[in-house]
Amino acid sequence: MSRILITGSAEGLGRAAAETLQAEGHDVIVHARNRSRAAVLDPLAERGAAVVIGDFAERDDVLRIAEELGDEPLDAVIHNAGVWSGRAVMPVNVIAPYLLTALLTRPKRLVYLSSGSHYSGSAAALKDTDWRGRTAGSYSDSKLFITALAAAMDRLRPGVVGNAVDPGWVPTRMGGPGAPDDLEQGHRTQEWLAVSDDAEALTTGGYWYHKARRDPLESVHDQDFQDRLIEALAAETGIRITAA
Repeated sequence: MSRILITGSAEGLGRAAAETLQAEGHDVIVHARNRSRAAVLDPLAERGAAVVIGDFAERDDVLRIAEELGDEPLDAVIHNAGVWSGRAVMPVNVIAPYLLTALLTRPKRLVYLSSGSHYSGSAAALKDTDWRGRTAGSYSDSKLFITALAAAMDRLRPGVVGNAVDPGWVPTRMGGPGAPDDLEQGHRTQEWLAVSDDAEALTTGGYWYHKARRDPLESVHDQDFQDRLIEALAAETGIRITAA
């Protein structure tokens, strides 16, 4: 049985992953933005899930959640929480998972939700990115950044399995009811990467779609870009990901 944190798990892909992993016997920690949204997690909590609450657009909330989870090791984190548009794009899609990666007691596996939109992202945008959310952020850029962070994990955290997943354009609240991809397939890959002992699931630095490894945008594996991204995030947050 694995102990797994799934962010953004009140609904959609995160909720589906939490339900599946709990049903398989894993110890899940679910997350909601506020107490009102957390109420929908009661069925999971009644079956033993722990619940953490915090708005990932607020750094203090992210830091508090990291502190609440304490020193008890996690086996995996599925960084599922995300927003499509508006001022919270960079804080939620990039800063929050970066901080949790840096602060949580070293999970063995890290799964970051990416998107096919990352192909439209720009490495050059890193220089002028507004991490604080004073202006609307670019979703495509945010997904490029988080995909590059996942790809860098084998250097940042040797021995930790880190991967990015494109769940497809699925009919969630974010994707909309007309989204063409399969919702069921949309959450299976991140579950597989979080717990499976399959040889492929134990590889690191991948970009996955429906359990198939794909080539991301070339800059994702550009070590210079990865380093500049990590330096920018460390400078912005005052917190650096360490190997230990």
